[in-house]
Amino acid sequence: MTAEGREPAVLPAGLRERVLQASRQARAVGRSVPEVVEITPAEAFSRAADAFYGLLCALGDDDWRITVLRGLDVQGLVGHLIGVEDDVHRCLSGDPDVADASHVESTQPAAARQAGRPAARTRADWRRAADRTLDLVHAAGDPCAEVAMHGMRLPLGALLVVRAFELWTHDNDIRRAARLPKTVPDPATLGLMTRLAARLLPHAAACTGLQEPVNVRLVLTGPGGGTWDIAVGEGPPDPVSIRIIADAAGFCRLVANRVTPADLDLHITGDPGRAAGVLAAASELALD
Repeated sequence: MTAEGREPAVLPAGLRERVLQASRQARAVGRSVPEVVEITPAEAFSRAADAFYGLLCALGDDDWRITVLRGLDVQGLVGHLIGVEDDVHRCLSGDPDVADASHVESTQPAAARQAGRPAARTRADWRRAADRTLDLVHAAGDPCAEVAMHGMRLPLGALLVVRAFELWTHDNDIRRAARLPKTVPDPATLGLMTRLAARLLPHAAACTGLQEPVNVRLVLTGPGGGTWDIAVGEGPPDPVSIRIIADAAGFCRLVANRVTPADLDLHITGDPGRAAGVLAAASELALD
């Protein structure tokens, strides 16, 4: 009973879901609300580097011996990242040999060289390498200039976002191994990461052999998210579309191949099989 003595109105069955569905259909492609401050890719890399360095400074000596990834302990993983920065330096200096070098194999010698060294020296070497990257980027000037490294051919600005993505991913790899809380990038950096992931999704689908054409509306929620309409596959536009709604940071963990679709709180409409194929393709963007 209401205060006036009347029976409360009974809402039609399924009304809530129909309203939600209509709102999802009507939502225009764009960025998340509220808007986040725009930053450059170089600033995103700088922020990720500072966060990673802060983690390394907080680790105790015993933490550097913890196994993290591919049999590498923390020190070896930092050595891998030193090797990545060395390859970035070669890339920006015009060395063609780094264009198709393996991301893992090319950096393994740098990882091995750190074994047995004082952790402070490894940490300092990585900081110098990251700072050298920023110096070379500022000297290069044009973030739209195409560069080639580790099988990727993309604008310099996009490469810096990839680098920020990797630093955040390995930051959380170390945190997981050391039983520390995981982190989320600041909204401005996360926004660059989600935009790049959305832009590269058709490439990822092609690399995994996902050829059936499908129109994807990708909605990533939270600060740094956004909405994108993405054509995946080959051939004429498919009249059947799918919609994938996920948390922005969670989707980036999927792209980094650190979680599976089952780990995410996903809302999917349309063909679930095609959605599963798109989500599986997203995780193939990871470099490790």
